[in-house]
Amino acid sequence: MQVDRELLELCERVSAASYKAIKDLVGTPEAYTTLYIGADGTPTKLIDDVSESAIIRELEKDSCSLRIISEECGERIVGCNPEIALIMDPLDGTHNAAMGIPFYSISIAIANPSLSRVSFGYVKDFATGDVYCAQLGKGAYLNGHRIYTSARSDLMDFCVSVYGYHPHVTETTSLCQAVRRIRILGCVSLELCYVACGKLDAFVDVRGSLRLTDVAAGTLILEEAGGIVSDEKGSKLLLQDNVLNRVYMVATNGRSHQQILDITRR
Repeated sequence: MQVDRELLELCERVSAASYKAIKDLVGTPEAYTTLYIGADGTPTKLIDDVSESAIIRELEKDSCSLRIISEECGERIVGCNPEIALIMDPLDGTHNAAMGIPFYSISIAIANPSLSRVSFGYVKDFATGDVYCAQLGKGAYLNGHRIYTSARSDLMDFCVSVYGYHPHVTETTSLCQAVRRIRILGCVSLELCYVACGKLDAFVDVRGSLRLTDVAAGTLILEEAGGIVSDEKGSKLLLQDNVLNRVYMVATNGRSHQQILDITRR
């Protein structure tokens, strides 16, 4: 596996601290208790706060300087002159975790301090223990083995994961009519990784409400596996330096990207 071992070990340590903190909360009523409105403008649940707090405590043990971008706290600087930035979703799939549905993860992207270049992506499936990671220019991996997107190109063979709510029935219906299978799984970082390793053929967010912390790691992993990620217009996804900016996303195996864009536009 051709990735930076130090960065991987950092992510593994952070991930272990998060899981240790939340494992007894998973599937409990108190896990979904709202504590406050996070920096991203959405309600922070108890299980989110516990995960993020454990991660920050772990990172503060190090001597290195970091810039942390996270859903709940927004921004935190550790040390004096940040050498790298960690873009985190401390718990992706909060509802799944709180309800005991085994599809939730931690997502960590490592970038330069200005966030202009994401060089490392890490997603751990907390329910299965599977680890997805990628380094810019060095490929994507699942549990140390190289992964690639599916080879399917006919939309009628596609299995597509969709993220949408009640106002987005029309867009979801259009996709349902064009592909073989639709899934709504509720954990964006893992869904992007599923496209990266060929379990899914595409992921489409029709809400226009994804944030930097949701997709930074998964985007790199999918692109390194051969996939394509864009906004709803087909342009490169622009992840601005904050947790409030919202984006649409179309992520595919790279073989029928334009066709899915055309469907979502209609």
